[in-house]
Amino acid sequence: MKMDVRDSEEDRERELLLFYKQQHEWACPLHCTLVGDVAIGEGVMRYFMTTIISKLQFGFSLDLGGMGRTLLFEGEPDHLVPAASETLIESNLFRVAGRMLAHSFLHDGPHVTGLSPAVIHVLFNGDPEMATVVTEDCPDLHIRSIIKLLENEELTPEQKDTVSDLSMSWDLPAVTETNRRWLHNKLVLHAVVGRNMRQIKQLRKGLKDVMLWPLLTSRPDVVPLLFPKMAEMEFTPQMLLEKITWPVEDSDDEDFDLDSTCRITGFLRMFIERGTLAQLLTFWVGWEMLPPELRVEISGGTFPTSSTCFQTLKLPAYFKIYMDFEKALVAAIKRTGFGLV
Repeated sequence: MKMDVRDSEEDRERELLLFYKQQHEWACPLHCTLVGDVAIGEGVMRYFMTTIISKLQFGFSLDLGGMGRTLLFEGEPDHLVPAASETLIESNLFRVAGRMLAHSFLHDGPHVTGLSPAVIHVLFNGDPEMATVVTEDCPDLHIRSIIKLLENEELTPEQKDTVSDLSMSWDLPAVTETNRRWLHNKLVLHAVVGRNMRQIKQLRKGLKDVMLWPLLTSRPDVVPLLFPKMAEMEFTPQMLLEKITWPVEDSDDEDFDLDSTCRITGFLRMFIERGTLAQLLTFWVGWEMLPPELRVEISGGTFPTSSTCFQTLKLPAYFKIYMDFEKALVAAIKRTGFGLV
């Protein structure tokens, strides 16, 4: 896998999509190259996987559907469903998304979070009629507002016409006094599952292409690891601080300066308690997943850097005040996104 960091964001996205549209031996060792950057090692692979999942989670800059930014999944957190776009379906992009999801999982990478439980249920061959759907699973706010009219005690003639227009457009009967609850459930089910069956089938094919399907079907307990809820992926400053191995004085290290070490590590603690943890972690290790251990070194360098392969953050010792430290670390994070791997 190759990406030229000098290309525009859209061109880099095209390279990623082209790679995943082709069939590969997905279980083989993955070699990633950043053209135009000196970075090497496992950290580059982490950067690629983070980029891929970020595009799936938050959208591509490419305008693939005439709507500006291209979202493959839309809706509220923990209620995300595949986008109802004919262009994306015809381009087979949900099969590509399935390959991306499975490939990242194979390489112990990050995951797309917050997918609707109803979509996950149907994705793994669950009966659509047995899927637990809620109105929050419907990403189209206009359609959702129409469906929610059925929760009112009484409907005006205009509201009945609005609901009936929607239901009949989906080959369902018009609303009556006796079928309101049934129609409500059918409309929600179609809005969440029925309109997305082709996308779900493409996702399933993508998972099968990467040969992850046998594991997922034989071990249902693995499915929540592939599709975690949003809350399960959140971490606090305290959780990050507990993973850090702080620098300690070594009797053989004549250059160790206790005062500088205490000052800089104190600045880092303050930054973690105040800062954007996900961006810092990506700079530190290459993606937004907490590893078993994080390391900090005090260096004689000019700018903060990191060795993502060894999960080590290297901080210069010369900072005397916190604001200078914060400014330099934020600039380093924004400049590279990840450290020197």
